[in-house]
Amino acid sequence: MSATTTTSRMPPAPEPKAPTGRRDNRDKPQKWGNPVTYFIALLFVGVCIAPVLFIVLGGFRTNSQITTDPAALPRPWVVGNYIDILKSTVFWGEFANSLIVAITSTVGIVALGLMVSFVIARYDFKLKGAMYSLFAAGLMFPMVIAITPLYLVIKDLGLVDNLLGVIIPQIAFGLPTTVIILVPFLRAIPNEIEEAAAIDGMSRPGFFFRMVVPLSLPGVVTVGILGFVGSWNNYLLPLYVLNSQANYTLPLGVQVFSSQYSTDTAKVLAFTSLAMLPALIFFSIFEKRIVGGLTGAVKG
Repeated sequence: MSATTTTSRMPPAPEPKAPTGRRDNRDKPQKWGNPVTYFIALLFVGVCIAPVLFIVLGGFRTNSQITTDPAALPRPWVVGNYIDILKSTVFWGEFANSLIVAITSTVGIVALGLMVSFVIARYDFKLKGAMYSLFAAGLMFPMVIAITPLYLVIKDLGLVDNLLGVIIPQIAFGLPTTVIILVPFLRAIPNEIEEAAAIDGMSRPGFFFRMVVPLSLPGVVTVGILGFVGSWNNYLLPLYVLNSQANYTLPLGVQVFSSQYSTDTAKVLAFTSLAMLPALIFFSIFEKRIVGGLTGAVKG
Protein backbone atom coordinates (compact mmCIF):
# COMPACT_ATOMS: atom_id res chain seq x y z
CA MET A 1 0.00 0.00 0.00
CA SER A 2 1.22 3.42 -0.73
CA ALA A 3 0.76 5.96 1.98
CA THR A 4 -0.70 9.18 0.85
CA THR A 5 0.39 12.25 2.60
CA THR A 6 -1.59 15.47 2.73
CA THR A 7 0.21 18.69 2.75
CA SER A 8 -1.41 21.68 4.38
CA ARG A 9 -1.00 24.81 2.49
CA MET A 10 -0.38 28.05 4.34
CA PRO A 11 -2.35 31.08 3.20
CA PRO A 12 -0.27 33.34 1.00
CA ALA A 13 1.34 36.24 2.74
CA PRO A 14 -0.39 39.52 2.10
CA GLU A 15 1.31 41.65 -0.43
CA PRO A 16 2.74 44.87 0.91
CA LYS A 17 0.62 47.84 0.06
CA ALA A 18 2.13 50.50 -2.00
CA PRO A 19 2.68 53.72 -0.09
CA THR A 20 -0.08 56.15 -0.79
CA GLY A 21 1.72 59.20 0.47
CA ARG A 22 -1.05 59.85 3.02
CA ARG A 23 -0.60 59.86 6.77
CA ASP A 24 -3.15 58.92 9.35
CA ASN A 25 -5.57 61.67 10.33
CA ARG A 26 -4.15 61.65 13.83
CA ASP A 27 -0.72 62.51 12.45
CA LYS A 28 -1.99 65.41 10.43
CA PRO A 29 -1.34 68.80 11.92
CA GLN A 30 -4.39 70.81 12.87
CA LYS A 31 -5.23 73.39 10.26
CA TRP A 32 -6.04 76.90 11.29
CA GLY A 33 -9.29 78.34 10.10
CA ASN A 34 -9.92 81.45 8.13
CA PRO A 35 -8.07 84.42 9.69
CA VAL A 36 -11.10 86.62 9.05
CA THR A 37 -13.18 84.33 11.28
CA TYR A 38 -10.67 84.60 14.12
CA PHE A 39 -10.52 88.36 13.70
CA ILE A 40 -14.31 88.73 13.90
CA ALA A 41 -14.43 86.38 16.92
CA LEU A 42 -11.72 88.33 18.73
CA LEU A 43 -13.53 91.54 17.88
CA PHE A 44 -16.73 90.29 19.52
CA VAL A 45 -14.78 89.02 22.54
CA GLY A 46 -13.11 92.40 22.90
CA VAL A 47 -16.45 94.22 22.70
CA CYS A 48 -17.81 92.00 25.51
CA ILE A 49 -14.75 92.09 27.77
CA ALA A 50 -13.65 95.71 27.34
CA PRO A 51 -16.51 97.30 29.38
CA VAL A 52 -16.02 94.77 32.19
CA LEU A 53 -12.28 95.42 32.33
CA PHE A 54 -12.85 99.17 32.30
CA ILE A 55 -15.21 98.93 35.27
CA VAL A 56 -12.98 96.59 37.27
CA LEU A 57 -9.78 98.54 36.60
CA GLY A 58 -11.59 101.83 37.14
CA GLY A 59 -12.19 100.84 40.74
CA PHE A 60 -8.42 100.75 41.26
CA ARG A 61 -7.95 104.32 40.04
CA THR A 62 -8.59 107.81 41.32
CA ASN A 63 -11.03 110.29 39.85
CA SER A 64 -8.19 112.39 38.51
CA GLN A 65 -6.72 109.37 36.69
CA ILE A 66 -10.09 108.58 35.11
CA THR A 67 -10.55 112.19 34.01
CA THR A 68 -7.02 112.61 32.67
CA ASP A 69 -6.62 109.30 30.81
CA PRO A 70 -9.72 107.06 30.91
CA ALA A 71 -8.11 104.21 28.93
CA ALA A 72 -4.83 103.97 30.86
CA LEU A 73 -3.94 101.43 33.54
CA PRO A 74 -4.04 102.53 37.19
CA ARG A 75 -0.87 104.42 38.20
CA PRO A 76 -0.62 103.85 41.09
CA TRP A 77 -3.09 101.10 41.93
CA VAL A 78 -5.58 102.30 44.54
CA VAL A 79 -7.27 99.58 46.61
CA GLY A 80 -8.96 101.98 49.00
CA ASN A 81 -12.12 102.17 46.88
CA TYR A 82 -12.73 98.44 47.13
CA ILE A 83 -11.81 98.34 50.81
CA ASP A 84 -14.30 101.10 51.61
CA ILE A 85 -17.08 99.21 49.82
CA LEU A 86 -16.23 95.92 51.53
CA LYS A 87 -16.37 97.65 54.92
CA SER A 88 -19.85 99.01 54.20
CA THR A 89 -22.74 97.31 55.95
CA VAL A 90 -25.08 98.58 53.23
CA PHE A 91 -23.22 96.61 50.58
CA TRP A 92 -23.31 93.39 52.57
CA GLY A 93 -27.00 93.85 53.37
CA GLU A 94 -27.82 94.24 49.68
CA PHE A 95 -25.51 91.32 48.91
CA ALA A 96 -27.45 89.13 51.36
CA ASN A 97 -30.78 90.19 49.82
CA SER A 98 -29.52 89.34 46.34
CA LEU A 99 -28.23 85.98 47.56
CA ILE A 100 -31.55 85.11 49.22
CA VAL A 101 -33.53 86.09 46.13
CA ALA A 102 -31.19 84.28 43.71
CA ILE A 103 -30.93 81.03 45.68
CA THR A 104 -34.65 80.81 46.50
CA SER A 105 -35.67 81.65 42.94
CA THR A 106 -33.23 79.09 41.55
CA VAL A 107 -34.48 76.33 43.84
CA GLY A 108 -38.10 77.12 42.92
CA ILE A 109 -37.35 77.26 39.19
CA VAL A 110 -35.47 73.96 39.19
CA ALA A 111 -37.86 72.06 41.46
CA LEU A 112 -41.12 73.16 39.82
CA GLY A 113 -39.66 73.08 36.31
CA LEU A 114 -38.35 69.54 36.76
CA MET A 115 -41.72 68.27 38.02
CA VAL A 116 -43.67 69.97 35.23
CA SER A 117 -41.21 68.72 32.61
CA PHE A 118 -41.49 65.17 33.96
CA VAL A 119 -45.26 65.21 33.59
CA ILE A 120 -45.15 66.65 30.07
CA ALA A 121 -42.39 64.30 28.91
CA ARG A 122 -43.51 61.00 30.48
CA TYR A 123 -47.32 61.16 30.85
CA ASP A 124 -50.00 61.03 28.17
CA PHE A 125 -53.04 63.20 28.78
CA LYS A 126 -55.31 65.59 26.96
CA LEU A 127 -54.02 69.09 26.21
CA LYS A 128 -50.45 67.88 26.73
CA GLY A 129 -49.31 69.60 23.55
CA ALA A 130 -51.23 72.75 24.47
CA MET A 131 -49.51 72.90 27.85
CA TYR A 132 -46.08 72.55 26.28
CA SER A 133 -46.95 75.22 23.70
CA LEU A 134 -48.08 77.50 26.50
CA PHE A 135 -44.67 77.28 28.17
CA ALA A 136 -42.99 77.79 24.81
CA ALA A 137 -45.08 80.92 24.26
CA GLY A 138 -43.88 82.18 27.62
CA LEU A 139 -40.42 82.67 26.09
CA MET A 140 -41.91 85.39 23.88
CA PHE A 141 -43.57 87.19 26.80
CA PRO A 142 -40.96 89.35 28.54
CA MET A 143 -41.42 90.68 32.04
CA VAL A 144 -41.34 94.31 30.92
CA ILE A 145 -44.68 93.86 29.14
CA ALA A 146 -46.40 92.45 32.22
CA ILE A 147 -44.77 94.64 34.84
CA THR A 148 -47.79 96.91 35.44
CA PRO A 149 -50.46 94.19 35.92
CA LEU A 150 -47.88 92.11 37.77
CA TYR A 151 -47.31 94.95 40.21
CA LEU A 152 -51.07 95.22 40.82
CA VAL A 153 -51.25 91.50 41.60
CA ILE A 154 -48.27 91.76 43.97
CA LYS A 155 -49.90 94.75 45.64
CA ASP A 156 -53.17 92.85 46.14
CA LEU A 157 -51.23 89.98 47.71
CA GLY A 158 -49.54 92.37 50.14
CA LEU A 159 -46.04 91.55 48.89
CA VAL A 160 -44.90 95.07 48.01
CA ASP A 161 -41.52 95.85 49.61
CA ASN A 162 -41.11 92.16 50.34
CA LEU A 163 -38.50 89.82 48.87
CA LEU A 164 -41.24 87.28 48.17
CA GLY A 165 -42.76 89.81 45.78
CA VAL A 166 -39.60 89.44 43.71
CA ILE A 167 -38.99 85.71 44.19
CA ILE A 168 -42.43 84.40 43.16
CA PRO A 169 -42.63 86.28 39.80
CA GLN A 170 -39.03 85.35 39.00
CA ILE A 171 -39.89 81.68 39.48
CA ALA A 172 -42.92 82.07 37.21
CA PHE A 173 -40.97 83.80 34.45
CA GLY A 174 -38.11 81.31 34.75
CA LEU A 175 -40.29 78.23 34.21
CA PRO A 176 -40.70 78.51 30.40
CA THR A 177 -36.96 78.30 29.75
CA THR A 178 -36.62 75.49 32.28
CA VAL A 179 -39.39 73.40 30.74
CA ILE A 180 -38.13 73.87 27.19
CA ILE A 181 -34.65 72.69 28.21
CA LEU A 182 -35.63 69.79 30.50
CA VAL A 183 -38.42 68.14 28.50
CA PRO A 184 -36.02 66.76 25.82
CA PHE A 185 -33.79 65.34 28.59
CA LEU A 186 -36.68 63.50 30.20
CA ARG A 187 -38.08 62.25 26.90
CA ALA A 188 -34.68 60.76 26.05
CA ILE A 189 -34.78 58.44 29.09
CA PRO A 190 -35.55 54.96 27.70
CA ASN A 191 -38.92 53.48 28.60
CA GLU A 192 -37.17 50.19 29.41
CA ILE A 193 -35.61 51.80 32.46
CA GLU A 194 -39.01 52.88 33.75
CA GLU A 195 -40.51 49.44 33.03
CA ALA A 196 -37.66 47.71 34.85
CA ALA A 197 -38.10 50.04 37.81
CA ALA A 198 -41.83 49.27 37.89
CA ILE A 199 -41.13 45.52 37.83
CA ASP A 200 -38.79 45.97 40.79
CA GLY A 201 -41.64 47.60 42.66
CA MET A 202 -40.41 51.18 42.40
CA SER A 203 -43.17 53.78 42.58
CA ARG A 204 -43.49 56.79 40.29
CA PRO A 205 -42.07 59.18 42.90
CA GLY A 206 -39.24 56.74 43.57
CA PHE A 207 -38.46 56.52 39.85
CA PHE A 208 -38.52 60.31 39.66
CA PHE A 209 -36.10 60.93 42.52
CA ARG A 210 -33.82 57.90 42.11
CA MET A 211 -33.62 57.69 38.31
CA VAL A 212 -34.96 60.80 36.57
CA VAL A 213 -33.12 63.41 38.63
CA PRO A 214 -29.64 61.79 38.27
CA LEU A 215 -30.11 61.12 34.54
CA SER A 216 -31.24 64.68 33.84
CA LEU A 217 -28.53 66.29 35.99
CA PRO A 218 -26.81 68.13 33.08
CA GLY A 219 -30.05 69.88 32.19
CA VAL A 220 -30.82 70.58 35.84
CA VAL A 221 -27.42 72.21 36.31
CA THR A 222 -27.94 74.29 33.16
CA VAL A 223 -31.32 75.69 34.17
CA GLY A 224 -30.04 76.25 37.71
CA ILE A 225 -27.15 78.38 36.47
CA LEU A 226 -29.35 80.36 34.11
CA GLY A 227 -31.89 80.90 36.88
CA PHE A 228 -29.28 82.05 39.39
CA VAL A 229 -27.59 84.51 37.03
CA GLY A 230 -30.91 85.87 35.78
CA SER A 231 -32.21 86.36 39.32
CA TRP A 232 -29.00 88.00 40.49
CA ASN A 233 -28.99 90.51 37.62
CA ASN A 234 -32.71 91.28 37.65
CA TYR A 235 -33.27 95.00 37.99
CA LEU A 236 -36.74 95.87 36.69
CA LEU A 237 -38.85 93.78 39.08
CA PRO A 238 -37.04 94.84 42.29
CA LEU A 239 -37.29 98.44 41.10
CA TYR A 240 -41.09 98.21 41.06
CA VAL A 241 -41.58 95.99 44.12
CA LEU A 242 -38.96 97.07 46.67
CA ASN A 243 -39.23 100.48 48.34
CA SER A 244 -36.99 100.49 51.41
CA GLN A 245 -33.22 100.35 51.09
CA ALA A 246 -33.06 97.59 53.70
CA ASN A 247 -34.68 95.26 51.13
CA TYR A 248 -32.72 96.43 48.10
CA THR A 249 -30.83 93.93 45.98
CA LEU A 250 -27.43 94.79 44.52
CA PRO A 251 -28.71 96.04 41.13
CA LEU A 252 -30.85 98.59 42.95
CA GLY A 253 -27.99 99.31 45.32
CA VAL A 254 -25.77 100.23 42.39
CA GLN A 255 -28.33 102.79 41.24
CA VAL A 256 -28.69 104.35 44.68
CA PHE A 257 -24.94 104.36 45.25
CA SER A 258 -24.36 105.99 41.86
CA SER A 259 -26.80 108.76 42.77
CA GLN A 260 -25.25 109.36 46.18
CA TYR A 261 -21.65 109.33 44.96
CA SER A 262 -22.13 110.74 41.48
CA THR A 263 -18.96 112.83 41.81
CA ASP A 264 -16.80 109.88 42.94
CA THR A 265 -16.63 107.88 39.72
CA ALA A 266 -13.89 105.54 40.93
CA LYS A 267 -15.87 104.44 43.97
CA VAL A 268 -18.99 103.92 41.85
CA LEU A 269 -17.00 101.68 39.51
CA ALA A 270 -15.67 99.72 42.50
CA PHE A 271 -19.21 99.18 43.83
CA THR A 272 -20.41 98.11 40.38
CA SER A 273 -17.52 95.66 40.02
CA LEU A 274 -18.24 93.98 43.33
CA ALA A 275 -21.95 93.81 42.50
CA MET A 276 -21.49 92.03 39.19
CA LEU A 277 -18.47 89.90 40.16
CA PRO A 278 -20.36 87.00 41.84
CA ALA A 279 -22.54 86.40 38.79
CA LEU A 280 -19.53 86.61 36.45
CA ILE A 281 -17.51 84.15 38.53
CA PHE A 282 -20.46 81.78 38.88
CA PHE A 283 -21.16 81.87 35.15
CA SER A 284 -17.49 81.44 34.21
CA ILE A 285 -17.03 78.39 36.45
CA PHE A 286 -20.07 76.55 35.08
CA GLU A 287 -19.88 77.76 31.48
CA LYS A 288 -19.06 74.28 30.14
CA ARG A 289 -21.98 72.80 32.06
CA ILE A 290 -24.32 75.25 30.31
CA VAL A 291 -23.00 74.33 26.86
CA GLY A 292 -23.21 70.61 27.64
CA GLY A 293 -26.74 70.91 29.00
CA LEU A 294 -28.00 72.86 26.00
CA THR A 295 -26.33 70.39 23.63
CA GLY A 296 -28.08 67.51 25.35
CA ALA A 297 -31.40 69.33 25.13
CA VAL A 298 -30.97 69.82 21.38
CA LYS A 299 -30.01 66.17 20.86
CA GLY A 300 -33.00 65.02 22.89
